[in-house]
Formats: sequence, structure tokens, C-alpha cells
Amino acid sequence: MARYTGPVTKKSRAVGQSLTGYDKYFEKKKYPPGQHGPSRRKKQKSDYALQLIEKQKAKFTYGVLERQFRNVFHDAHKKSGVTGEVLFQFLEARLDNTVFRFGISSTRKGARQIVSHRHIAVNGKVCNVPSYRLKPGDIVTVKGNSQNLEYISHQVAQKSDVRKFPWLEWNNDKMEGKFLQYPNRDQIPENINEQLIVELYSK
Repeated sequence: MARYTGPVTKKSRAVGQSLTGYDKYFEKKKYPPGQHGPSRRKKQKSDYALQLIEKQKAKFTYGVLERQFRNVFHDAHKKSGVTGEVLFQFLEARLDNTVFRFGISSTRKGARQIVSHRHIAVNGKVCNVPSYRLKPGDIVTVKGNSQNLEYISHQVAQKSDVRKFPWLEWNNDKMEGKFLQYPNRDQIPENINEQLIVELYSK
């Protein structure tokens, strides 16, 4: 399973915003990476550059590399509806992202590892594929033995209120959640302009 393993803050600096929540290193250097430091003259970005930045933000935020992201886009394009909104619905329906939204892990990278290490079951069957796309009605459960793991139990105890994500339902006692439906774009908190991504792939 391919994934990005390079410096995180460098990616945030390249697109001009923190992609992993609060990042003290990004706060110190809110300018693009490079040997010359912050430039006094800010060059106006081309339309292509703006479109590319939005795509990079989406890819890194959801932990998806180029080929997989392109495949998800093509799936969204074939489905009826607004392509940009469907694209984000499919990204939100990824198993690793849903585990993150449930609060089982504090980061998407951590959620990916939890899934890969077979701690998560979907509809009663263990699933170790982070990119598995959930469907409305699917039940996501922390496996019985895994519920006692210190990291998972601590994260669940400290997790934020999942009710801010109305397409999800969580039962804390059972460590079990339900993917109710695909979210509307305005319910997804990520600060990404999906229309620019659609324009980029439409060229």
C-alpha cells in the first residue's frame, strides 16, 4: 500500500495552509519551502498552479497518491451528480478516513495504521484495506480484543463529539459506528476548492 512518508510540514508550506491541524513548525514558517527563504515579491499564481495546489491539498489531506486519486475522480465523474461533491463523498467514505472521523485515531495516518493492522471490522468482517469505500448502512467496529489496546481506548475516551459529522453515528459503549449516508459538501469541513480540481482534470 503506497503512501506518502516525507516531511509533513513541507507539504503544508507548499500549499500555504496547515493540512494536519495545528502545526507549530508551520506557524514559524508560513512561506513556501526553498533555500532562499521568504521572497519579498509575491508572484501571482497561474490558474493551473491554483488548480494543482487544490489537488495537492486534497491528496495529502486524505492520504491518497496520484494514481489512486485519479481513479477516485474517474469514479466520481461517472456517477450522476456534481462531480466535485461526489469526489469528496467518496474520499469521506474511505475506511481510514471514517475511523479518523469516529475519533478512534487522532490522525488519518494513525487511522490507516489501525485499519492495516486488522483492528477494524466492517459489517462483522475484518477489513485491513484503508481505501475500502463504505456504503450507507455499513457498520464499523473496533474488534473485541483491540478495544483493550491502550492507544485505541485512550483515543475513544478523549474523542471529540462525532455528532458534528451528521453522516455518522457512534456508539461509545460498543466501540461501533455506522456510516449513515454520503455527506453533503457543505458538511465536510475541509478547506479545499473542489471545482478547481474538476477544472484541472477536465483539461
